[in-house]
Parts: sequence; C-alpha cells; structure tokens
Amino acid sequence: MQIAIVGPAFPYKGGGAHHTTELAHRLEAAGHSVAIESWRAQYPSFLYPGQQTIAEPEGEPFPGTRRALDWRRPDGWWRTGRALRSSDLVVLAVLTPVQVPAYLGILAGLGPRRRRRARVVALCHNVLPHERKPYDRPLMRALLRRVDEVLVHSGQQADLARGLTSRPVGVAEMPAHLPARAQAPAGEAARRDHLLFFGIVRPYKGLDVLLRALAAGPEEVSLTVAGEFWGGVDATRALVRELGLTGRVDLRPGYVPAAEVPGLFAAADALVLPYRTATASQNVWMAHEHGVPVIATRVGGFGEQVRDGVDGLVCEPDDVGSLTDALKRFYAPGEPERLRAGVRPVDHTALWETYVDVLVTPFS
Repeated sequence: MQIAIVGPAFPYKGGGAHHTTELAHRLEAAGHSVAIESWRAQYPSFLYPGQQTIAEPEGEPFPGTRRALDWRRPDGWWRTGRALRSSDLVVLAVLTPVQVPAYLGILAGLGPRRRRRARVVALCHNVLPHERKPYDRPLMRALLRRVDEVLVHSGQQADLARGLTSRPVGVAEMPAHLPARAQAPAGEAARRDHLLFFGIVRPYKGLDVLLRALAAGPEEVSLTVAGEFWGGVDATRALVRELGLTGRVDLRPGYVPAAEVPGLFAAADALVLPYRTATASQNVWMAHEHGVPVIATRVGGFGEQVRDGVDGLVCEPDDVGSLTDALKRFYAPGEPERLRAGVRPVDHTALWETYVDVLVTPFS
C-alpha cells in the first residue's frame, strides 16, 4: 500500500513528531511504501510560544520525509494534496485545530471525497484541545466531516469525535513513541526524597495542584520541574515563593534535550502527573523505561497505565488533598523502593502491530 502521513517530523520536536516518525517506520516495516509530508514552517510563533525545532534528531529520522508545507503558503497545501492523489492512504496527524486550514487545503487538492482514490484518515491525538478556544469545535467539525474516517486513542475521544462527524471512527491504543529508550537502571532502589514534573507546563497539567500538595506533604521532599512553560514562568515562581517552597523546588524552564532526560529520571523517586484532564500521554511509559514509578491522577489513560500500589499511585484530579495523601503514602517507609521494584518497561511491539492493522484497514 502507498501511504502518506501528513504531520510534523524532525526538526520539529515533541510527541507529535516522534509519533509521526515512529508510525512511518512501523508502516514501512509492515511492507508498505511510506512517505512523510512535513513542514518547513508549521505555526506562526504567536500560536506556539515555545521552541518549535531542534538541531539534533531524538531518534532515527524517517528517510522518506519531505518538508515542503508552510503555514504562509496556502497554494502549497493544495499542491501537496494534488501530489498525494496517487496514494492509497493519506493520514492527517491532527494535534491542534490550528492545523485544520492547511488540512482543508490538502483535501481540496486531493479532490472531492467521493472521487478520491486515496482513503483519508484524520489521526486525532486530541479531538479537541484541553484548553479550548471558540473556533476549535467548528474547525474540527469542518475537518472531520470531510475525511473518510477518524482514528482516536480512547473511547472517550471516540465519543467526542462522533459528536462532530458521522464518518466512521476507529479506536486504537497509542503505543510508545519515545525519543530515548533507556533501560531501567539495575540495583538503584535507594530513596532520593525527590520528585519530577516533566514536559510542557500548561494549566491543565496541574502543576499548581502539585506545588500546593508538596507544601502540605512530607517536608523533606523536593521537586524538579523541567520543561517549557506555556505563557511564562513568573506565575509559577510567585506561587513557589508564596508556598514557602523556594528551597525545595528547582524550576528548569525550557525544552529538555533527549540527552538530559535520563539524568532527570535517575535523580527522581517518582514522576508526578497531576493533570486535571488528559487523553493519552507518553510520560508514564517514559518513566517506566527509566525504572521510575509514577504518581498520577485518575484521568485519561493514567488509571490503566499506572498499576495503583504496584508501580505507582493514582489519585483524584484537581484535588490538593488527594494528591497530598498520595505523596504521604508514597513516602511511607519502604514504599519508594517497593514501587520502584514493581516497575516493568512495556514491550509495545504487539500494540504497534495492532495500531498499524487498525489504521490500514477501513473502519466501515
């Protein structure tokens, strides 16, 4: 099968680019002819205030990658669609409604839906953003009604998609697409009295809840916050001071290169994911790859990824008291070591095989 994936790839960073690239490798390994149509300029900077690209790849780039798409050139969107008319399958990797105008241009180039050769699947990492704008729902409705099928990563996301389109919706669990696969360190079960919050900092991820729980929890425990701060770090610094946590919280704003990730996890007893809402996240898998247990809220897929009391703890979202109790339970005598011993990195080969099968097989 001739397959084109339209989405970010190196030099773009982050989970979307990693997923696009890993999916291309997996489809090619399954015997398909694959190309990635990526971007030379994906978003205007005011829509993505963080660092968009990186100088060195984090993983193996996909050789069949073109980087011709540009948010400033709608004519290029149509030309890309026209060039993909000979494809059997076109996958539109949807990370944000901001991509929709470009994807509509590509669909126009592919031609009317009923006369296309290519089957077009919108692969939605999030059907709608966690923090929504008034234009998000109409944009996603316009896209999902013009593709042939929609692929999502959870039943909740499937229900959301079905509220926007009558097109068939498929569900496949998202496998790991980690930029760095470090094996769990052997024989390192000593308690460190240190926690990690990792990744882009946005309001829905609940860092403020974690800071308040830390202030109310075990006094000897410290925290590193490593990642880009969406909207700036000043408000978080002010909250740290207000809570009297200046000596216990290390803020490291900015993108974390893959080479620095193992050191962050090696210094932590647990990764904390205090999200208010979630769909799918790679951070649980990343922690487990580094041999680190996870304290997470009961949102999205965290309740299935984290085995409560075995390789981490699960608590209620947007609830300082519940997270505080989880921190106290985690730091009971012997618990950090016991939970670390329960961590087992997951072999995602079977998940990827299922994911590829679901994607290449028509849902209807």
